[in-house]
Amino acid sequence: MLKDYLLILEESLQKKLNVLVTIEQLNREQMEIMQTEPVNLEQYDSCVDKKDTCIKELEKLDEGFETVYDSIRAELGAQKDDYREQIKHIQELISEIMAKSASIQAQEERNRQLVDAFFKKERQNIGQGRKSSQAALNYYKNMSNTNMAPPYVIDKKVQ
Repeated sequence: MLKDYLLILEESLQKKLNVLVTIEQLNREQMEIMQTEPVNLEQYDSCVDKKDTCIKELEKLDEGFETVYDSIRAELGAQKDDYREQIKHIQELISEIMAKSASIQAQEERNRQLVDAFFKKERQNIGQGRKSSQAALNYYKNMSNTNMAPPYVIDKKVQ
């Protein structure tokens, strides 16, 4: 019975590793999208939506893993010598998952910096556009006023 639960834990960890690989690929895709000009925000949003789905799947896998592990923890502690190989394999999977998670966190930080730079550039472009529009409006106002002669009074008194 315990052997079956350990198999379930292994399968859960393997699925988690596969989801992390998918997230890693989506992170690379996000980076490519942000580095191409012009940036396709629809593609970027689609990529973020896919990652969101993967993250929800990871949460479900984690909850399931914890539930199963909590139910066999005491029994496993008493019989860990009998299941040494399976436990070792589970530990290796956990190590792989930790390494993959660290790699993904680094990717996420690089992507965040790319997104920040993109939005900073866009804000500057918007600011420049406003300045150009304001300058054009001021020029138009000035030019429309030059055709009018300012009012003046002629004093015809002779001294």
